[in-house]
Amino acid sequence: MDYIATTLDNLVHQTAFFNLEIGNYVMIVVACVFLYLAIAKGFEPLLLTPIAFGMLLVNIYPDIMVSIEESATGAGGLLYYFYLLDEWAILPSLIFMGVGAMTDFGPLIANPKSFLLGAAAQFGIFMAYFGAIWMGFNDKAAAAISIIGGADGPTSIFLAGKLSQTAILGPIAVAAYSYMSLVPIIQPPIMKLFTTKEERQIKMAQLRPVSKLEKILFPVIVTIVVCMILPTTAPLVGMLMLGNLFRESGVVRQLQETASNALMYIVVILLGTSVGATTSAEAFLNWDTIKIVILGLVAFAFGTAAGVLFGKLMCKLTHGKVNPLIGSAGVSAVPMAARVSQKVGAEEDPTNFLLMHAMGPNVAGVIGTAVAAGTFMAIFGVF
Repeated sequence: MDYIATTLDNLVHQTAFFNLEIGNYVMIVVACVFLYLAIAKGFEPLLLTPIAFGMLLVNIYPDIMVSIEESATGAGGLLYYFYLLDEWAILPSLIFMGVGAMTDFGPLIANPKSFLLGAAAQFGIFMAYFGAIWMGFNDKAAAAISIIGGADGPTSIFLAGKLSQTAILGPIAVAAYSYMSLVPIIQPPIMKLFTTKEERQIKMAQLRPVSKLEKILFPVIVTIVVCMILPTTAPLVGMLMLGNLFRESGVVRQLQETASNALMYIVVILLGTSVGATTSAEAFLNWDTIKIVILGLVAFAFGTAAGVLFGKLMCKLTHGKVNPLIGSAGVSAVPMAARVSQKVGAEEDPTNFLLMHAMGPNVAGVIGTAVAAGTFMAIFGVF
């Protein structure tokens, strides 16, 4: 009987109920809320579902993220090996390749002024940088946090890893992906606040046709120009443009389909679950996390507002030919931000079609966020 009692006692005490703290239960509830938002509300389910499930796993079984050094067996946890791919910048770079393979850069090529709108929307990044320093973060941590303002999860992870800010990588990544999924909720009030009804009703002229040669030359030229000026952007900009070259060349259809489908979805699973697994109660439930979430929201709001305000300036300079709403798409949440521009414009005039015009600043925003990350790396001498 003693053997049976001892065995049962060991089994009972091996359950998670005897090993978790209050914070773990809080994070389990947060994970369930995220799963609800992803599944029931459709908020970026491809990203939020694996992130939420990784969050759930690590707070039930923390050893799933244990490092090799901390492990008693000499082997790391399953999600720790996924996480190493984030630290080494492999998964964010592959995500960029997939985005490039899926994205038509034609609207940006047809209207190069879109680059200015994409650049204006990066204002939130640099505003957040100084805000983070004011809140007590060191300069490298502030730079990693600020990229949230671009609504670009992969770049946020990439820069945090390059600047050795792994201690706050989890909160940064979760905040960035959360704001990406909440674009349809956060942006419209800001867009309406800074525009008039008449401006939202502006119809833009149809974009000119873009030749196949232009589409093939674009990724090559952008790679040469941007990477020559900021070589540190090569992993992101280079992979983005490689994916787009797969798409536009027309001679590697199998590679384009793999990069934009099978490989992309595999990477999303690995990246999402590993990002979620960084949100253990110990790492996530602290004042720094709250500051990061607040800074990210403020940065994203400022980036959206800056894009819209620059759109208003372009509207004035072109005598009403530019709808300011497309400026909000300058954040790099592709293609969600462009769809929001279309939706808000259609609310004022159902016949107004802004989607393709908004895709120009949206794609420019992806490049702009990568350039901002490369600029910070150059400033801190990181390669």
